[in-house]
Order: sequence, then C-alpha cells, then structure tokens
Amino acid sequence: MAIKERKEREKQEMRKLIIESATQLFLKQGYDKTSIRSIADDIEYSPATIYLYFKDKDEIFFIIHENAFEILEQHLRRNDVIADPFERLAALGKTYIEFGLQNPDYYDLMFIMRAPMEQIKNEEKWRSGECAFGYLLTTLSACLEENKIRQGDLYVTAIQVWSFVHGLVSLYVRERMCILMMPDDATREILYSSFDLFLANLKK
Repeated sequence: MAIKERKEREKQEMRKLIIESATQLFLKQGYDKTSIRSIADDIEYSPATIYLYFKDKDEIFFIIHENAFEILEQHLRRNDVIADPFERLAALGKTYIEFGLQNPDYYDLMFIMRAPMEQIKNEEKWRSGECAFGYLLTTLSACLEENKIRQGDLYVTAIQVWSFVHGLVSLYVRERMCILMMPDDATREILYSSFDLFLANLKK
C-alpha cells in the first residue's frame, strides 16, 4: 500500500474513532457536559489531536447528526416503490417508528437531546434533514391532490403526522411505555396500531 493511501486510511480510522467516542459521550453525559478534552481522554489522545480532524465540538456533533439523518433517509426511500401515496404515507410512518425502535441512541441524538440546533440550521449542507421532511411533504401533497386524506394545510398536516410518530417513538425510547406493564413485543405492536388508527382518522 502506498504511503499516501495508508495515511488516508489512518486519517479516516481516527475520524471514525473520534466520532464513535463522541457519540457515546453525548449519550451518556449530554452535549453540554461533553468536551473536546473528555473525548480525547476517552480515546487516549491529546485534545490537540482532535483539533487536527475537527474544528470544535459542534462540528463533531453536526457530522453525527448528519450521518443519522442519512441513515433515516435511506430507510424512508425504500418506500419509493409504493405508487399509492396513502399507502406510501402509511409505510413512511411505520418505517420512521421502526427506525426509532431499532436505533434509539441515534434517535435520541437527532430529536430529543438538547444540542446546538443553531449550528445545524445555519449549515447550508444539512441536506439529509431537509430531504427527510421533504419526502413527507411530497407524499402528503400527493395524498391531498388525489383526495386520499382530508383536505387541509400541507404543513399543518405534515407537523401532525410527524408529531404523532415522534411522540410514540419518544415515549418508547425514553422508556415511558413501561406504564403499560406489557411485554416489549406487545408494546411495540401498540405503537404501530396507534399509527394505523391515526391514519384512519386522517383518511378522507
């Protein structure tokens, strides 16, 4: 292997190590209590090493946040093959719920943890977050055009749908569904059934 290729591989491995460490520390300690020094201590390198790869903690968090949204978008895009917009909407909601249940740590970072959203909103390259919500808007727009759901404002309807599935997943991720005192598989089934009922009320 050429020296240049080996150095590039080592660079990517170090970036991956830093991101993995930061992800776990953000989850354990929260964003505010995690510092560049704590990340450096965790991977047993100096803080100066971290700054060779990232300008600050915000940049590390942004990359983690972006990666998580890219994974979510990949999951959502599996439903492109569904022609009927209402059926696609149903599939999107269930895919979103499934993503949250299978990736609770990522979900916490993306939607629950308090973090520097101003940094994220000011990034012109935050493509994945916009695409995920845009996909919902496109699907709902098609539902409205084909009279598949009750007529209403597109953005209000989108927020209603998103808020509903987010509420279900958040309650599960933060272990509030324990109040049901049911086995985990039964609890998960209730989440999906609740979304089915929500869609039935949304349908025209």
